Amino acid sequence: MHHSERDIILVNRILKKDNKAFQELYEHYVRFFILTAMRYVKSKEDAEDLVQEAFVKIYNDLKQFNPNRSAFLTWSKRVLINTCLQHLRKRSFLTFVDNIIELGASHRMPAQALENLNLEDLTTAISTLPKGYRTVFNLHVIDGYTHAEISKLLGISEGTSKSQLLKAKKVLRKNIEKFDLNFAKVYA
Repeated sequence: MHHSERDIILVNRILKKDNKAFQELYEHYVRFFILTAMRYVKSKEDAEDLVQEAFVKIYNDLKQFNPNRSAFLTWSKRVLINTCLQHLRKRSFLTFVDNIIELGASHRMPAQALENLNLEDLTTAISTLPKGYRTVFNLHVIDGYTHAEISKLLGISEGTSKSQLLKAKKVLRKNIEKFDLNFAKVYA
């Protein structure tokens, strides 16, 4: 059975108040969601809190999920990303600065050569970016939002979104090409 079909069956069971189904859905996605949240916020504790918060929203808004419009994962990941963005806004982390913040030596990526970056390594690499760049890079490159959508979500112009992305890629490339050329090529 395709995972999105399994998700729909679980969602229907949850809507019928079957809490075991929610537990199954939660266990299936929680690790991926924490890694996703950790691309937006730096601490694992914050990421875990935000994932819990997102799951509460997912549970409460499940009636609004329409399997004909999108896969459950796509829909629920949007809920999670919006939860992360709200958190960043609340803590006013989304200050978009145009000058490149010099990344201190402490932020350098480890120099061991990795065959290719998996999700954890990518998460680590992204966490070295200044917050503004990091958010735009996440939304556009990894989570597939357009610059128009990012501009609405973050209240910045499309031009700012594009320039943040270019700068993010430049900083990431500098940090990464030291030890992983494949990754640098992918995001060139």
